[in-house]
Amino acid sequence: MNLKAGLWQQQTLKLAMTQELSQAIALLQYSAHELTAFLEDKALENPLLQIDNSNIKPMNPLIDRNRRKHQKAEKDWIDQIADKPFSLEDYILSQLKITNLSAEQSRVIRHLIQNLDENGYFLGDQTEIAQRLRVDEDLVEECLAIIQTLEPAGIGARNLQECLLMQIYYLNPDNELAQKIIADYFIPFAEKKWKPIAKELKVTLKELQEVFDEIQTLNPKPGAILGKEATTYIIPDAIVEQSSDGLTVRMSDELLPRISLNEQYYHKFKDQDQQVSRFLQDKLQDYQWIQKSIEQRKETLTRVVAKIIEKQASFFQKGSQYLVPMTMKEVAAELDIHESTVSRAVREKYVQTPIGTFGLKTFFTSTIQTISEDENTSSTQVKKKIATLIEKENKQKPLSDQEIVEQLKRDEGMVVSRRTIAKYRDQLGISSSSKRKRFD
Repeated sequence: MNLKAGLWQQQTLKLAMTQELSQAIALLQYSAHELTAFLEDKALENPLLQIDNSNIKPMNPLIDRNRRKHQKAEKDWIDQIADKPFSLEDYILSQLKITNLSAEQSRVIRHLIQNLDENGYFLGDQTEIAQRLRVDEDLVEECLAIIQTLEPAGIGARNLQECLLMQIYYLNPDNELAQKIIADYFIPFAEKKWKPIAKELKVTLKELQEVFDEIQTLNPKPGAILGKEATTYIIPDAIVEQSSDGLTVRMSDELLPRISLNEQYYHKFKDQDQQVSRFLQDKLQDYQWIQKSIEQRKETLTRVVAKIIEKQASFFQKGSQYLVPMTMKEVAAELDIHESTVSRAVREKYVQTPIGTFGLKTFFTSTIQTISEDENTSSTQVKKKIATLIEKENKQKPLSDQEIVEQLKRDEGMVVSRRTIAKYRDQLGISSSSKRKRFD
C-alpha cells in the first residue's frame, strides 16, 4: 500500500447553489402577489430595472358609478359592499354610552377591553390590573361583570365553559338543566359520557341530547363575529378554456407588472469612473438574470399546468368527482424535471377553469387501491364516499371506522385501511362514531 504524500489532478462536477440560482428557485414558487412585491423591491435597489404598470388598468370610481346608473341589475353587487372595519372595542364602548358609569368605572372598563382577544375572551389577570390601576379588585370584578352583560352574549368570558354558560343564561334562562350540565359536568358532557350524568341528574338520554343540540347552536367565539378581515382576491396564474379543439391553457400575465431596462440611465453613466461602471455592470447582470428567471418561471408553470390538464381532462370537462390519482412525482417524471420543481411551481397558485377556480395543489391526490386490477381511485374520491356514508348513516347507530372500511370495499371496491379512514375523517372534521351517536 502506497501511503506517500503527493499532488494529483482530479476533475469533479458539482452543482453550486449560487445567489442567482437561489433567486430563480424563489421566483418559481412566488405567487402573483409575491412576484409583484419582489419586482417592486428590486426596482428600488436596481436603477436599471424599470417597472411598467400600464398594462394594469385600475378601476375609475367615477366611470364605474356612471356605468351602474344605467344598469338594471348589478351582478357583482357583493364587490361593491364597503369595507368598513368596526372593532370589538368600538362596539362595546358604543353600548356603554347609555349606561351611568362613574369616571373610575369607565377607566377600568377601557383597560379591561384591551385584555380581550379577537374571540372576545378576557385574558388579563384581575389582581394585576387592580394593582396597576390602583383600585380595589372588587371594582375590577364588577367592571368585568358589566362587560359580560353586553352583546354579543358571552363577551368577556374567561374560558369556553363560562362563555357557553353566559349565553345559556342570556338566551334561555329557564333551561336549568343546560345550566347545571355546563356548570358541573362540562368536560364529561362534551366527551359524551352521558350515562353517568343521566343517572346522577335523573334525566333521560333524550333530554341530554336536547341540551346538546341547544349548546351546538351557541357561539364559542362571540367576539369573532365583529372581526373584519381585509378582503382578499385570488389572481389565477393560468386560465383553462374549453374550445372546439379541446382544452387550452394560457398564462394570466395581464395583472403582473412588466419590467424593462432603463437604457438612458445605463448609457449616461456607463462611461464614468471604474467603480460606477462596475456597479452598472452588476446591476445589468442582475436585471438580465431576473428577466431570464421570470421567463423560465412562466415556461415551467405552463408545462406543469398543461400536464395537469392532460392528465385531469375528465375533471375539467365533467366535474370534481372525476379527479383521478396523480402525484407530483409522476408529473415530474413525465416532464423530466425534479419533483421539488413541480412542488414550487404549484405553490399558492391557482387556475381558472370553466367549472371554477382551483388551487393547483388540488389536482394532486394519492392513489388508493381498488379491487379492479386495472383501475385505481384517488384519496379525494374516497373522502367524498366517506362523507356520503356518514351523512346517510343511522345516527342512533353510527358507522364505526371498520364498518366504513367494509362498506367501501363491498360497495365501491375501494381497499382502505381503518387507520386511513380515521385520518381522512379527521381531515373532513367528522367526529368518531361514539361522538356522532344520537339518543332521539
